[in-house]
Amino acid sequence: QVQLVEAGGGLVQPGESLRLSCVPSGSIFSINDMGWYRQAPEKERELVATISDSGITNYEDSVEGRFTISRDNAKNTVYLQMNNLKPEDTAVYYCNAEIKISVVHRYLPFWGQGTVVAVSS
Repeated sequence: QVQLVEAGGGLVQPGESLRLSCVPSGSIFSINDMGWYRQAPEKERELVATISDSGITNYEDSVEGRFTISRDNAKNTVYLQMNNLKPEDTAVYYCNAEIKISVVHRYLPFWGQGTVVAVSS
């Protein structure tokens, strides 16, 4: 069974920074794309940033230039460095990874349990 464990959320003031991390555990043969999504209260879950296994990144417009996604393939870990946080960034942040559990399986999406980021003065 594959699990994604997130860490790094918290309560910060506007303009401050946070760094999220996500580590998959369990039976993992390979990992394709990894990413971060968020869901604010009473809103749908939205993409924040993704990164391919070769390091190609994609960002939602409102976080471009403030957030940086990165990954350490040796550790199967994905990070989200969030700078200059704004109140509108407040949400539950979810890690996502496309994981193949063996050579005969196809890539399937797995989700973390979510970590809360709250930005308030």
